[in-house]
Amino acid sequence: MLRSMDQRRTRAKRAPKQRRLAQVLWVVLVLILLLLLLPYLLVLLYRVVNPVSTLMLWRWSHGVRVERTFVPIGRMAPALPITVIAAEDGRYCRHRGVDWDELRERIEDVDDIGEAKGVSTITQQTAKNLFLWPGRSFVRKALELPLALWMDLVLPKWRVLEIYLNIAEWGPNGQFGAEAASRYAFNKSVSSLTPREAALLAAVLPNPRRRSARQPGPAVRRLAAIYEARGIAQAALAACARPAAVRARLERALARNPAPQNHPGIHASSPL
Repeated sequence: MLRSMDQRRTRAKRAPKQRRLAQVLWVVLVLILLLLLLPYLLVLLYRVVNPVSTLMLWRWSHGVRVERTFVPIGRMAPALPITVIAAEDGRYCRHRGVDWDELRERIEDVDDIGEAKGVSTITQQTAKNLFLWPGRSFVRKALELPLALWMDLVLPKWRVLEIYLNIAEWGPNGQFGAEAASRYAFNKSVSSLTPREAALLAAVLPNPRRRSARQPGPAVRRLAAIYEARGIAQAALAACARPAAVRARLERALARNPAPQNHPGIHASSPL
């Protein structure tokens, strides 16, 4: 009987501790869910609010230099958005945030599925820059894919591209966005870029700390020539990436810069 009473007392003492532990676990679970849902809510806000990237926030928090001025896509040189699409994501206007065809082709071409992790659309890169971290991992990719699909669903294509062009790291010393990149490389506003200058900026995007549009090497110049020709030749395929107010400017720019007919490796009929 005494043993039974002791067991009841022990259970009575344990019960509050177990309830507190359950409450703590519940709070932690709710916080994790809120953290996972927060980016999806912020994307809705980013229809009208101009965001910053996680890397910019990290640099600010550590007192490291950040140079950035947000410029609406309609005030950028018309060649820049088109050329970036040609360089970074040729099927941007046709996929819904994730290029499943490209991903499938890459997986079929490589022996190790891990080598296919580098396939990223502009929308995926935007999601990564806004909410995630650099580097390649399946965890990051698993978070990035649904975010990209959601972003493509709730934001116009031109707005996603506008955000990307304004938050991408584009220089070796804290230059973020196309305006800072243009001023660093060419000492002019992004609104005044020529097609060749836009192509040079597009050529350094994958690694702006090792590639330079300010002092381009042979490889960067070669890529820029390809991207410039491709962007001019296939500008019509990038119609989804500009608001209606910008279309007239682009048409005038195309009229001044007709598509080249004979460029090594580039054909006017080839897709981006």
